[in-house]
Amino acid sequence: MVLILFKTSHWRVHKEECGRLKQQMCRVVLLNDFPFTFSREATYQVCGKVETRCSFLDKQGIHCVGFWICECSCGASITSSDHLRYDKGWNLSSKLCPCKGPLSMLTKKLSSWNEYYEWRGIPLDSPVALLLHWLIPETTDELCIHYLGPEREVYQLAVFGELHALLPGVRVHIDFVGPAIPHDRDGETITLCSYAHCIESNCSCKSVKGEFNSHTASDKSSSITINLHSGLYHNRYSDLTKEFIPDLIIAPNAGIAAYKSWLPTIELIREIEIPTIFSDYCEEACHLAANCISSVTGSPPTIPVQLNPFRQPLAVEDTALILPCYSNCFLFGI
Repeated sequence: MVLILFKTSHWRVHKEECGRLKQQMCRVVLLNDFPFTFSREATYQVCGKVETRCSFLDKQGIHCVGFWICECSCGASITSSDHLRYDKGWNLSSKLCPCKGPLSMLTKKLSSWNEYYEWRGIPLDSPVALLLHWLIPETTDELCIHYLGPEREVYQLAVFGELHALLPGVRVHIDFVGPAIPHDRDGETITLCSYAHCIESNCSCKSVKGEFNSHTASDKSSSITINLHSGLYHNRYSDLTKEFIPDLIIAPNAGIAAYKSWLPTIELIREIEIPTIFSDYCEEACHLAANCISSVTGSPPTIPVQLNPFRQPLAVEDTALILPCYSNCFLFGI
């Protein structure tokens, strides 16, 4: 009798959560649906421990090279090294990466990796989507973005050169701010004047002069500049807005429900009323994050939790839930 009462009490507490997780599990096939030739290896086989992120990257010929080193646990002790600071190459052939401008202008909003690869003339066996999932383009003549909580992105900055193709003629300024940014890089400005390079020495992508620079003073003429700021957003906001007021705030893989340090940042975002996009590794994390934000703002997200069609197509290993997890898998906004 005691056991039955315990089970009944337990079910009352977890009935909603279990029902929600059941619905999320029904979407596993959709989560694992990618158009790439390597999709099964990168999804089902990594989740089932048949493959690891390391073995997958090794098969692609990009394990522990350049900014790919941040995509597996092998790079954990290396990402603080200066040798990654100015890396600007894909370590792929020109056929497999977008090292030059597009052959045609965008005529419609991209809605899938398949459409992006087709537009950029990249075959579906190319792994570049593993890095391009950080980009969230908007259309305007000038765009200022506050990018919160970057980690491995700091060592993959050249990838953001693809914004030249996604936002042609747009002056883009991105402020990266977060505690993972090394203190010795606080205040650093990076200028991106071209695309990340391929591995071929005779490719025309090498002909652009001064394509990747780092300095302490802002370069007004550059179409893409990235400023690095060490610390928490609510502590650095007044400094960040002395020159630029953001048009958009982005917080990728935020983990809001897991870190109390987000609460003063959410309160600040509520006050300044800047459109903000959050993402996380799975739907449940976004659901919990949305509840946390609603408890602060008093209202639900204006952009509901939804699957990101441009999530990273390589599963996260050793997750707490049985649900498949991908970097920037789901997103929502306020």
